[in-house]
Amino acid sequence: MAEEKKCVSGNLIIADAVIVELAGYAALESYGVVGMAAPNMQDGFAKLLPMRRLQRGILLNFDENDVATVELHVIIENGTNLSAVSRNLADRVRYTLENFAQIGVADVLIHVEGIHVKKSE
Repeated sequence: MAEEKKCVSGNLIIADAVIVELAGYAALESYGVVGMAAPNMQDGFAKLLPMRRLQRGILLNFDENDVATVELHVIIENGTNLSAVSRNLADRVRYTLENFAQIGVADVLIHVEGIHVKKSE
């Protein structure tokens, strides 16, 4: 991610890294989302990213009108409704970015990279 800054709502300047962090924390607060995954997974296995590397699972692009497109690479909890979790996740990320960062969001694209299954005790 570039550290390029976008100017929104007058004097407010927000770095791309901050926007990515907001999207990441909003994603982790969504029901059914276990964590983020790197978009370039190797060997066909999605690796759950630690909290300090949350931004690696998020791609952020701005168009010529400074409207964002956010791509989230997530791992979902086994047994949850993928459609409902994805819809809730997209809505939460869009709401967070539009209300807290005051940026327009064109699309929130969800890539389910894996399903997390809890180990039996």
